[in-house]
Amino acid sequence: MFRTTLLLSLVLILAACGSDEVEPMSYYGNTLENFEAVNQHDETFTSEDMDGKVWLANLIFTECVTVCPPMTQNMTELTQELAEENIEDVGIISFSVDPDTDTPEVLSEYMSWYNPADNIEWQLLTGYDFEYLRDYALNNFKSIVKLPQDGSNQVLHGTAIYLVDETGKLIKDYTGVDAGDNTFETEEIVEDVKTLTGNLD
Repeated sequence: MFRTTLLLSLVLILAACGSDEVEPMSYYGNTLENFEAVNQHDETFTSEDMDGKVWLANLIFTECVTVCPPMTQNMTELTQELAEENIEDVGIISFSVDPDTDTPEVLSEYMSWYNPADNIEWQLLTGYDFEYLRDYALNNFKSIVKLPQDGSNQVLHGTAIYLVDETGKLIKDYTGVDAGDNTFETEEIVEDVKTLTGNLD
């Protein structure tokens, strides 16, 4: 009986190690709600445009002076890593939490400060009301977006990076910036994307 149990345990462990799936975090597994926005090129981008591709999503705004610059730099370096792995079916999507300020022109200029890989699609989104984005972030990403109470222009928002599969299902999140014991894990993200896109070694 003991040998049978041990053998079964080993089989399950080996099966898990060889899995071609990314295990969803327990509080995710939801499909993103439909949305319509405008990107940095002043083009309409909707949730339907996400179909068939794995996405890494986050929340930013261009006048952020704390977490957004390092997070955007991390995402930039991530696009370069993904490009080096020749992964094509993946894109980046960044929702502005300050849509009144972040017009397509402002977002385009913001992106010019960075050097993302040319062949990795990166959509910076605006064109909605703040209240809409606040509710969307809470309902879909479990993330609070809040206007400042001190009269500044620094919108409070989460810094996670979210993994969304090709069907629009939210799978898991990662640390977007180094903070305390949490570090930005490029290798983990790349491996998960490779798994979801079928680009396994």
